[in-house]
This record gives sequence, C-alpha cells and structure tokens, in this order.
Amino acid sequence: MSPISSPDGSSSPPRPANSPADGPATNPADGPATHPAGEPATNPSGGPATHPAGEPATSPGGGPPRPRPGAEPAEPAEPDGAHSPSPTTLATKPHQTGRDPDKPDPSGPDPSGLGVAERASRDLAAQFEDEKPGRVLSGPAGLLLTTAALAVGALALWQVFRPLSQGSKYYLIIFLAGVLPLVFLAYPADLRLPGRLRIWRGRASTGPTVSETGPTVSDWVLVALAVTACLYPVLPIRIGSGGGGYNAFLDRQGLLTPTDLVLGTLLLLLLLEACRRTTGWILPVVCLLFLGYGYYGGFLPQSWPVAHAGLDFSQLVDAFYNSDSGFYGTPLDVAASYIVLFTIYGAALEFSGAGRFFVELSAAAFRRSRTAAGRTAVASGFLLGTVSGSGAATTVSIGAVTWPLLRRAGYPPERAGGMLAAAGVGAILSPPTLGAAAFIIAEYLGVSYLQVLGWATVPTVLYYLGILFAVEIDARRSGVRPAVIDVGSPWRLLARFGYHFASLIAIIVFLAVDVSATRAVVFAILLTVALSFLDRAHRLTPGRLVTALVTGVRGVLAVTAVCAAAGIITATTTKTGLGPQAAALLIGGAQAVTSDPTFVLVLTALLAAVALSLLGLAVPVTASFVIGWVIVGPALLDLGVTAPAAAMFVFYFAVLSEVSPPTALAAVAAAAVTGGRLVPTMWQTLRYALPAYLIPIAFVITPAGLGLLGIGGVQRIAFAAVVTALSVAVLAVAAGGWLPGVGRAGAPERVLGALAGVTLLWLEPVPVTVGAALAAVAAAGVFLRRRSAGRPSTNPLKERL
Repeated sequence: MSPISSPDGSSSPPRPANSPADGPATNPADGPATHPAGEPATNPSGGPATHPAGEPATSPGGGPPRPRPGAEPAEPAEPDGAHSPSPTTLATKPHQTGRDPDKPDPSGPDPSGLGVAERASRDLAAQFEDEKPGRVLSGPAGLLLTTAALAVGALALWQVFRPLSQGSKYYLIIFLAGVLPLVFLAYPADLRLPGRLRIWRGRASTGPTVSETGPTVSDWVLVALAVTACLYPVLPIRIGSGGGGYNAFLDRQGLLTPTDLVLGTLLLLLLLEACRRTTGWILPVVCLLFLGYGYYGGFLPQSWPVAHAGLDFSQLVDAFYNSDSGFYGTPLDVAASYIVLFTIYGAALEFSGAGRFFVELSAAAFRRSRTAAGRTAVASGFLLGTVSGSGAATTVSIGAVTWPLLRRAGYPPERAGGMLAAAGVGAILSPPTLGAAAFIIAEYLGVSYLQVLGWATVPTVLYYLGILFAVEIDARRSGVRPAVIDVGSPWRLLARFGYHFASLIAIIVFLAVDVSATRAVVFAILLTVALSFLDRAHRLTPGRLVTALVTGVRGVLAVTAVCAAAGIITATTTKTGLGPQAAALLIGGAQAVTSDPTFVLVLTALLAAVALSLLGLAVPVTASFVIGWVIVGPALLDLGVTAPAAAMFVFYFAVLSEVSPPTALAAVAAAAVTGGRLVPTMWQTLRYALPAYLIPIAFVITPAGLGLLGIGGVQRIAFAAVVTALSVAVLAVAAGGWLPGVGRAGAPERVLGALAGVTLLWLEPVPVTVGAALAAVAAAGVFLRRRSAGRPSTNPLKERL
C-alpha cells in the first residue's frame, strides 16, 4: 500500500496512539518533506512549503507541525468564486526519504512506544480532546505501568469467558483498583489553567506540555492510597472496625463503620482528582455540586420542587461506596466490560494498518471528482470513525492528511477546519464503535448493543449526507479547484487490503447471531491479529501486540475515571429523587407557555436540547449523557416519548457539544491543524453539522420519527429516511446559499428553504406536503433568479454605465 504522507513526510496515523512499526517517521535529515500525496511540499510559488503561520512545514522533532488556531495562513484565502478552475494533480508515491521505508527510523521510537510524528499527533489531539495528554513514562515507572496495563487487559479478556465467581461488582472493584492508580502514574497534576481557558487567553498554540519527567513523590503517594481505597472492600483482613472481606463489606450496606467511611471518602477524593487530571476542573466541580445538593438539599424550603428530606454524609458515602448506583454502577460497568475491549480492538486495528488504508481508500474512491479533496475528508472521517469513537482525535488524524489536499484545492482554512471538525465528530456517531455513552444506553434500557447500533445507523447516514451536500455546494459556490488524486484504483486497493473490513463486519455478524458484544469484540481482535500477517509492514507480532494492548488500556484510563465519578451524580439523583423533580420543572415551564399537548412536547424537546447543549459545553460526552439522562430523560418519558427515542435524543445532543460554540473542541482542534481563525472555524463547523441539531428533535415529536431509528415497518422507515434526507438537502442549500445545477440562492430563497427544511422534519402528511411545497417555491425562485441574471439589461441608464 502506498502510504499517504502527512505534512512532515511521515505516514500520518489515523489516530494519535500508534506503533512505530506502522510506518517510519521521516527525519528531516533523511530527505525533503513530502506533500501528503507524496510530492515535495512546496507552496504555489515554488518555494519551500511553509506552515500556515509561515513557519517551516516540519517541526524540530520531525513530527507534524502544530499550527496555532489564531495564526494567519501563508496563502490568503481567495474570495468565493475567485479560484482558478485548473485542476491540481496530487500523486501518491512511496516516501522520498533516501532510505528503505521498511526499516525503522534511525532515530528510534521514544519511550512511549510511539514514533515522533505519532506522539506529536497524539499530543495535538489530546490538547483539544476531553482527555488531557499524559506522561511519556520510561524506566521503572514505565515498566510498572506496562505491567499493570497488561494485567488489566488480561483480566478484562478473562472476564469475558471466565467471569469471576464473586459477581460483577467484585470484578469492578478489582478493575478500578488496577486502573485508578495508573491514572496518577500516567497523568501529571498539571495545576495550570485548564486548556479551554488558555485557548481564550490566546495561548492555545503552546498547548499543555506532556511531562517528560517521571511521577513525583505525591503521585506515588496517591497511587498507594488508590490501591488501598479500591481494594479495601475485598481485603480478607480486619482493619479497625471494618474490613473482613467482600461479603462482610456488603453486609454493612447502610451501616458503614468509621473505617468504611474514611476509605469511602478517600476514594471519593481520589476519583475527583483523577477526573481533574484527565479531563480538567469542570466535571469535579459538577460532582461536588451534586454532592452539595445531596447534603444541603434538606435545608431548602420544602415548598421548593427540588427540596428533599436531606441526607447526612454517611448516607452519601454509603450510596457511593457500597451500592449498585455509585462508584460501581452502570457507567463503570460499561467501561470495564465494553469500552476497554473496544479500545483494545481499536488499537489492534490501527496497528495493523487499517487507519492508513481507510484514508487511502477514501482518496482513491473520489480521486477524479471535482470535489475529491472534500469528499476524501468526509469519507475518511466516516471510515476512521467506525473504529475510533473520539471526535477531536479523529479530526486531528484526518486533518493531518487531508488539510494539504483541501488547501491546494482552494479551501480557506476556516471552511476546511469546519468540514474536518464536523466529519471528525461523526466518529462518536458511527457504528460499530459508537462512543462510550452508547454502551450506557444499552445497559440503561436493557437492550442489546446491536439494537443501539440499529438505532444509530440511519441518523449517521443522514449526518454524513448533510456534510457531503455542504461540500458539494461549497465547491460550486466558492470555485474550488478540481484535485486529481493519483492513488490508483480503489478496486485494486480493496483487493489487496480490503481484509481490514473483515473484523468490523464480523462484529455485526456475531451480534446478529446473538453472540454477546464482549465476545464479539474479542473474536474481532483475534481476527485482526490473524489478518495482520497479510501485510508484512504491519504484522501484529508479540511485541507489537503487547504495545497495542497497553495502548488500549491507556485509552480507557480517563473514561474509567469519568464513569466512576459519574456514580456520584447517579447515586445522588437516585437518593434525592432529583430526576422526577427536574422533569416536572421542565414540563411545567413548557406548560406555562401553552396547554396544547403537542406543543408542550415540542417546547419541552427544545428546552431539553438547549439544556443538553449547555451541559455539554462543560463536561465530557459520557458525563453529559449520564446527567442528561437522569435529568432530561424522565421529562421526555413522562410526555409519552419512547425510551429509545429519548435515549438517542440525549445521546446526540451530548455528542454535538463537541461542535457547539463557544467551546467546540473538535473545531478548536481543526483550527490548530489548518491555522484558521478560531471563531470563524466554529461557525463553519456549526454550518456543516446543522442538520444534526434538528434530526434528533424529529425522533421525539412524532411517532413517525421512530422510523429514523429503524423502529417500525419498512414503510415507516423508508418514509422517515427519504423525507428527512430531503430536509437535510434543503437545509444544506439554505445554509450554503447555492442550489447545485442552478446557481446562487438569494436571501428570500434561503429563508424559504430553511422553513421548508424545518417543516419537513415534522414527519406527518400535512407538514411534509407544506414543506415540500415551500422547497419547490424556493427552488423556483433560485431558477428565476438565474434566468433574470442572464438576461441583457433593458435599462438605458445601466446600458450607458
């Protein structure tokens, strides 16, 4: 497979964490940096390629450049329609580095097991992901982390086929005891300003520096405390008035001893610190607010809807430490049973070369089209999303490869960044590896993961369809240059490397024949390992397999901390009855405006969408879903919305927080790659992802909306999919201001188009008819505008001028 190169000339990994054997990083001394298609990286004037900010295209370490979100591009963006139509040919060739590409980089891998380019890409992705970048460990600390990660991975795999006899909660205790100490080894304290605040203070270009030093004394103390607090419930020895083993600990539920309270409080504090280290300050603050509500809520006036009888601190610790809704509740169960296995699978698939294949296949599929560069970016986001489940990381991965293609095709940095961010966030929506919240949906609703995948399929297709419509419109409106990407036949690529799809298909097949999701992914891992030997450069030899396993476990550290801390929220909500109370407030607010049941539902859905969007600005997607489900979910259910529709509604708005201003982490990551201005990039991202904000509302406001989730007969599903696809197309025209095949749309036509698109989402016969009529009027207006613009002027004054 001829690799597509990143801006520095090295093969860019599809995701940050990868193996040095995936492809040698290009050392600046080895030869000239190459364009992602293999050509020398030169700017249009023929000089050396420069970073969008004017810096050289290679970083000091030979890794990909790290552009500044606020930096100006080297080439000023041309106005819409001003681009030359001459095509730009981009050839894909082997590395021109002057050495054998099959041999390892002489500079060698760094202690993390990643090449220089891979580590730089990982750090850039982590800077704008919900997860902060971790340490690069070596020596005894690195060996300890590797050994412990291997043990955790082996335990997770063992649990699939030989579950521990003491039950699932016992396994969760052991799992947390293995993972939580690793958080304090892998993530530094980093008490500086959170990354989001640094962005707004104009220092996002420097980013958080990954600590190259080992753990401090305080880190080792926290490791020891974490091991003690986590293993305390299962230690068979007496410790003061507590201890005595697992069964004795369970017998004390509701009657915790002073020792239990001390250890439970210690674990609470450790989890908050772990969340702060991995995701920042906001989630710990939210958890503390729920904790404060649980303790002080009894002091509120009892006439207030959110008041409750009050809980003392021992009751709260008992709910967190010794119940099934606290630390060891459903979110942690999902992380320990599903997410860790899927992260290991994703790492194995990437190390086998699948990510590079997906990007090349995308380029090959559209290599001769006018919009080849844009289509390649969108298709790469979709394919990488099937194994990623991470929005900002996927954005950085596809951006590192496709941004130079987009730039040469004539895309301004902000527009290209918006496209990359929207395509990257689709990773969290794309089957078969949805984000962590999707597994929580399956557990909360008691359904199979295959059902959740089925619910997500049509909305995912519609999401990417909307982005593709926007790409086609932009290409015609802005005069994007055709880019002929010479990467060979996609059929030849599929014939040689199409086996990378086998494990993805296998997961679906196993789920369809009632194999559990955990076993299905383990079988997929084994299939990936076996098929990797078909590619000499990416064989998963024992050493690389160990690296993949450790990478997968490291990838779940932050998620585990978030899921365990989410137990604070769920336990507090359960003990205080906050969920029904908040639902009553939400519905009451809608009923204060109207008494019509239909409009009450619509207004409640809109209020819920706003609330979820605001919540998602502050906390990671997984925590946002958990909070949204316990607060907003009951309100929708009380109004007659089905559980699948309510759950997917909450899920989608939790995910869309990554493209919602003013934080829009995926957009910030894209701006860092393209060098575009931050705020315009966010608005471009919002424009590309616009249909995704409206489609979830269609889930809940009409029964026919369930067809979008694949629920109902074939007729309902087809009707919902076709009408919503029309709505997405009309909204794309309204947002882009261009009707393909006709021409530019004026303000009246765009307003009519927006009204038509929104009306079409009300999936009932009359609104659909009205929406279709409005869309036809808008299209006719565009056509008449073009005809009138093409007629010669009959105004004598204009003729004289």
